[in-house]
Amino acid sequence: MSMAYEEYMRQLVQPMRDELVRAGFQELTTSEEVENFMENVQGTTFVVVNSVCGCAAGLARPAATQAILRSEKKPNHLVTVFAGQDREATAKMREYFVGIEPSSPSMALLKGKEVVHFIPRHEIEGNSLEAVMENIMTALEKYC
Repeated sequence: MSMAYEEYMRQLVQPMRDELVRAGFQELTTSEEVENFMENVQGTTFVVVNSVCGCAAGLARPAATQAILRSEKKPNHLVTVFAGQDREATAKMREYFVGIEPSSPSMALLKGKEVVHFIPRHEIEGNSLEAVMENIMTALEKYC
C-alpha cells in the first residue's frame, strides 16, 4: 500500500479511535501491548473490537460508550483494538476469544482471560442503539 493511502486511512479513522479513548478505553495498537495487558490482567475487561464499518460500527461505539456511562456496574478495564487498522493487535486479542469466530465490530466481556459474554457484529448490525446498550448492560450487571 502507498504511504499516501496509509496516511489517509489514519486520518479517516482517528475520530473513530478518539470516540472510545475519550470514553476511557485504552487503545492497544500492537500485539505486544495486547499480550502484556492480557497476561497481567485481573478482574473484568470490556473489549471493543473497533471497525470502520458504518452499518455496525456506527452503533457499536456509541452503544459501548453509553452503556459504560449508564451502567451501575463497571468492568475493571476498558480496552479497544482496531480491526483492519492495527491488524497484529486485533489478531492477538482474538487469540483470547477461544472458539469465537472473528467479527468486527464486536465486543467481549472477560473475567481474567475468559470470555464470559460476546457480542458479534450480527447482534449489533440492524439493531437499535438501545438494544445493543441493553445487551452490554445486562452482561455488565451479571459479571461485574
